[in-house]
Amino acid sequence: MQTTKRYVSRLTRQTLALVLAGGRGTRLHELTKWRAKPAVPFGGKFRIIDFPLSNCINSGIGQVGVITQYKSHSLIRHIQRGWGFLRGELDEFVELLPAQQRIETSWYEGTADAVLQNLDIIRSHMSEYVLILAGDHVYKMDYGTMLAAHVESEADITVGCIEVPHDEASAFGVMSVDDELQIIEFSEKPSNPKPMPGVPGKALASMGIYVFSTQVLFDELMRDHELDESSSHDFGKDIIPSVINRLRVMAFPFRDPVQNKPAYWRDVGTVDALWQANLELIGISPELNMYDSQWPIWTYQEQLPPAKFVFDDETRRGTAVDSMVAGGCIVSGALVRHSLLFSQVRVHSYSDVRDSVIFPDVEIGRHCHIQKALIDRGCRIPDGTRIGFDEAEDRKRFRVSPQGVVLITPEMLGQDYPHGL
Repeated sequence: MQTTKRYVSRLTRQTLALVLAGGRGTRLHELTKWRAKPAVPFGGKFRIIDFPLSNCINSGIGQVGVITQYKSHSLIRHIQRGWGFLRGELDEFVELLPAQQRIETSWYEGTADAVLQNLDIIRSHMSEYVLILAGDHVYKMDYGTMLAAHVESEADITVGCIEVPHDEASAFGVMSVDDELQIIEFSEKPSNPKPMPGVPGKALASMGIYVFSTQVLFDELMRDHELDESSSHDFGKDIIPSVINRLRVMAFPFRDPVQNKPAYWRDVGTVDALWQANLELIGISPELNMYDSQWPIWTYQEQLPPAKFVFDDETRRGTAVDSMVAGGCIVSGALVRHSLLFSQVRVHSYSDVRDSVIFPDVEIGRHCHIQKALIDRGCRIPDGTRIGFDEAEDRKRFRVSPQGVVLITPEMLGQDYPHGL
């Protein structure tokens, strides 16, 4: 066992991770109007980007580049504040790689192009392996085991994959594998995805995680750049399908090593998925254990006082039941039930908040009744507001998701977005 740990540790020290964090996240609608999707808050005190970055650090990967582009100010500031604890003397870093037109006179045109335009920086680190990660998924994963599988199988490229319901597979890259887990077919977002053999209700989907032997990455990026004029310069659409018949491309199923089942992984790319994934955390035994001291999620930690619940009268009692409440919150004579309150939320007297996700710095006035809502950062909800009880009325003012979640942003209330979104 000790030998295996040293082996994996050696591999992680020879690996450069690149987190692709420039996506618009259009399916989140107004939540990504002024921020990149990886900067969207999650879990009471984190942002989505914290999960892949924490996975890197916890896996022993101390060299990380974050590739940014779309409305990245809040993302960059979060990383600068929260991820400066690595030691440069030990060649550890989280490095920001904004679009700089280093090779082309254009911005990043696809995931592969984003990496291509930073090839000189990647070369300077002289790593043996490059780990490509999506910056907009929530999960906990030891990348060391995937790197070990990549080396042991003598792969050129390894693709992280997970089982997904067949009716949801069209949103992902879908693959077929042989008995050795070598990928024999790969299709990006197919209209009619192939089910897994013997498992008709499931498909094997790409997680957007790739391990490349470094020289293979260089060769394939240059081939895509120079020889394929029709390419959209995307890993899932272009690079991976083009190498299936030329290189040894292996699948790495992401599974829970204890329960031997597909591990927790969420694409929180829609309002419904984001709302649901946040509320899953308040369950008695959620799949994503946020209290795991062996695999902490690192982030920028604001210095805030503990949450406070005030008043204890029969009709005016500050209470939170079956909920998670972050630091700096004050629940003043109000009831919060089955909800998640991020930092510095204020809920005033006689209000009732249920089944809702409340982002930081929100103030909910008196006599408000709110259910099944997702309220963006900095909103000031006026006294007496009712949300989630009359869909027709909600649609006049806010956005209502397909599953009935009411999304509220400051602009919808005629208010300015707060600094530090």
